[in-house]
Amino acid sequence: MDIETLKRDFREVYGQEPQISRAPGRVNLIGEHTDYNEGFVMPAAIEFSTSVAIALRSDTKLNLRSQNFADRLSFDLNDGLRPKHNWSDYVVGVIDQIKRSGQSLRGADMLIDGNVPIGAGLSSSAAIEVAVAFAFQSAQEMPIDTKKLALLCQRAENEFVGMRCGIMDQFISCNGRKDHALMLDCRSLEFKLLPLAPTTRMVICNTMVKHQHASGEYNQRRAACEEGVQILRKYLPSIGSLRDLSSEQLELHREKLSPIIYRRCRHVVTENARVQRAAEMLQANDLLSFGKLMAESHQSLRDDYEVSSRELDIMVGIAAKQPGVYGARMTGGGFGGCTINLVASEHAEPFRKHIAVEYDRATGLTPDVYITTAADGVASVA
Repeated sequence: MDIETLKRDFREVYGQEPQISRAPGRVNLIGEHTDYNEGFVMPAAIEFSTSVAIALRSDTKLNLRSQNFADRLSFDLNDGLRPKHNWSDYVVGVIDQIKRSGQSLRGADMLIDGNVPIGAGLSSSAAIEVAVAFAFQSAQEMPIDTKKLALLCQRAENEFVGMRCGIMDQFISCNGRKDHALMLDCRSLEFKLLPLAPTTRMVICNTMVKHQHASGEYNQRRAACEEGVQILRKYLPSIGSLRDLSSEQLELHREKLSPIIYRRCRHVVTENARVQRAAEMLQANDLLSFGKLMAESHQSLRDDYEVSSRELDIMVGIAAKQPGVYGARMTGGGFGGCTINLVASEHAEPFRKHIAVEYDRATGLTPDVYITTAADGVASVA
């Protein structure tokens, strides 16, 4: 994205000079569907991002435009803000949460541009939420705490958009660090930055099948986890979430759960353990062992959590056979979207070409393949 072009377009639309903030999308190396179970995740911010140009107004009117959508929307901040069930909900939901905090808000003119692929599992929603919240609070000269900012954006998506996501996406968009993954404890929000070897690249492969987990499957998985906790708490009163459950405890009480609820719980419990081992492997620069954990994660997501797809499984299978690949797995909510591959730097470009050809041959779909390094989190850029 060209910041100067965004500034020029803003001036043409609104006749003012804007401030610009940018927030990245993310890819998750390991730790899927654990965040809303108060567990552990290991995302990295990516080089794809959303930028927000903003200038305050003297009234309470909010004018909203996007370079990616044709809608031209206007709201009054004194009116009740309600979902429109389109992209603007991610913006208005964030502003609604800021408004609920009791702040006296001035209106603003906003122009948004982004290149995070939509529907690919790279968290375009969190990128726009975080960029908007940061831009709006910066323009209003409000103090910014990135942990509180992430929680605010999560509430916007949970309560306004209606997507019961965990905290991971918003948190990494706020707190990412260049050339690092981040292991996050989703209960305490404590995190550890883990260096990614400069001899590796993250290669993201878009299956071109858009996930639709917001339509119900995602929320069903979350409800299954909550049901499992409710049942198990009768026998293990101290557990507050699946985060507190060991594999041994789960196996001991397996017969108390339906087969489906048991498998959902088993994925989360074993995935939490994999993330903690994966952090040790990254710190030791043991990329082969790290890659094996990625493979185990994909298998668990496919078989126990049942959020993979034919296309994701094909993509992972092709990747595992390519030279220089340490690990491959689906990433994001599932049901389509992307895979994440950790690849030796010198093999990244040949990998990109080979996997595109092989995937096309197997599915008839031409994938988008992105080579990226880990990026910084949200910031003002102009």
